[in-house]
Amino acid sequence: MAQSLTKLLIHVIFSTKKRISWLDDEISLELYSYISKILENHNCDTLRIGGTENHIHILCVMAKNLSIGKIVEEIKTSSSKWIKTKNSKYKKFYWQYGYGAFSISSSHTDIVCDYISNQKQHHKIITFDDEFRRLLQKYDINFDEKHLSD
Repeated sequence: MAQSLTKLLIHVIFSTKKRISWLDDEISLELYSYISKILENHNCDTLRIGGTENHIHILCVMAKNLSIGKIVEEIKTSSSKWIKTKNSKYKKFYWQYGYGAFSISSSHTDIVCDYISNQKQHHKIITFDDEFRRLLQKYDINFDEKHLSD
């Protein structure tokens, strides 16, 4: 084949360090825009970004020459440095160490976009930790319970 063609839809989730509620309405939309720009700069298409005060969901189309680990590292490192410059109240902001990343089918794009858009309502019913556990189980990912929080 003379060319490499891909369409890899990835749902990425990570939280703030110790699940601290840093991501208030004052910073969230600007943060999502900033992350979208990072993705764009790495040739990834942002489909949806959302979350709550203590975690974030990103649905994107991955660039064909980029690893998930590399783009998540770039997002977390750059956005952590950026958010600390926005206001002195964010000076101790950190993301958690790890992340979850799940591939999705193109036919599920609208469902996952709606899910990400409705995070605030969703988390009135279920905690982030329980949500994350359910996703890990749904995708049949083995995990050690003691490493889910940091």
